[in-house]
Amino acid sequence: MSAVHPGRDVAYRRFRFPADRDRGRADGLRVGPDGLAPDAAADRLTQTDRHSGNTADHAAGAWTSPVVPVGFAATELVPSWTADTPPGCWLRVELRGWGADAATTGWYALGDWAADDSAVHRSSVPGQADGRARVAADTLRVTGATVTGWQARVTLFRHADAPAGPVLRSVGVVASTDPAPVAAAAADDGVGSTGEGDGAAGGTGGGAWGRVLDVPRYAQRLHGGGETRWGGGGDSWCSPTCVSMVLDFWHAGPTPDRYAWVDPPGPRPVVVHAARHCYDHAYGGAGNWPFNTAYAATHGVDAFVTRLRSLAEAERFVAAGIPLIVSAAFTRGQVPGLDYDTRGHLIVLVGFSADGDPVLNDPYAPDDERVRRTVPRTPFEAAWQAGSGGITYVLRPESVPLPPAPGQANW
Repeated sequence: MSAVHPGRDVAYRRFRFPADRDRGRADGLRVGPDGLAPDAAADRLTQTDRHSGNTADHAAGAWTSPVVPVGFAATELVPSWTADTPPGCWLRVELRGWGADAATTGWYALGDWAADDSAVHRSSVPGQADGRARVAADTLRVTGATVTGWQARVTLFRHADAPAGPVLRSVGVVASTDPAPVAAAAADDGVGSTGEGDGAAGGTGGGAWGRVLDVPRYAQRLHGGGETRWGGGGDSWCSPTCVSMVLDFWHAGPTPDRYAWVDPPGPRPVVVHAARHCYDHAYGGAGNWPFNTAYAATHGVDAFVTRLRSLAEAERFVAAGIPLIVSAAFTRGQVPGLDYDTRGHLIVLVGFSADGDPVLNDPYAPDDERVRRTVPRTPFEAAWQAGSGGITYVLRPESVPLPPAPGQANW
């Protein structure tokens, strides 16, 4: 395994089921071949959908992780998970922080999730803030506590009339500190390139430079005059459009019968389908990070959210044949070639030029042809690190190995 990366502290840990069931505590859950599901001893709970107001009885079981020490004082925690939720089933993901030998925060809900809206309206849970931490949609932000470890709790719900499911297959959390500011010469703010493969160090990207993966090009703005439900259409669907590109790169996207409900079909019905099934009913958008990876995982790929410290780390994935979806924020002119303002935008990193500049599939384009762009390395890296702290979606079939992780593993 590689040495600890010289960048900031970022640590990712995931539990997979059924193999990791006994690493934590399972209440009312049974082990199946594909994961954990409510069993005959599951509690009977009455739950009310926060958005429809509908109340129903459910069987419910929960898995609580052990305390996971991260080795530093974290400022943010972002969960992600993979699960099957047939009609009538859903799950709730919660986190709490730990320091030394005691919990330093209470439990916070990071999402009520289902693959469709038949059992619950998929949503983050607003209004959670106290002197220790606050929830910002998909992120637990530590504000007044010392958090050097975390626990996750996933509760699975099955409506009394549901014939089967749900099944929890994995849950993970990325813990991180904030990016450090760098000199304005690198960009407006953010973290510059560091580590092996860095252009400033004269590296060659470990086989990533000069490699561009053949990810299909989908323009979100083609939907600007069409469907506007599920977050506003073309100007807002960057995340589900990116997920659709990468799923189709892996030949894992939904089959036409799955999105036949889209009527009229418009320019690309698969993107409308993804937007609907990633949509967060609480904040009114389709960009919730773990909702997007959970949607991707319903198509048979492994998917999770992490943070990378630099483009040098991203090069390892491209060299392994894995495109990445990254979240950046920038103003017009900050990144030459990206001539618009955004407070948060998802883009597919498909490769690198021969000189180490990132090659992107940027969905914010008027047509598919203009989705592909090559941009300067340093300002783009700064916009990614400063804009989201290096948030990255990793989507790939289990048969495609992840690259070796650094010593302080963030994947």
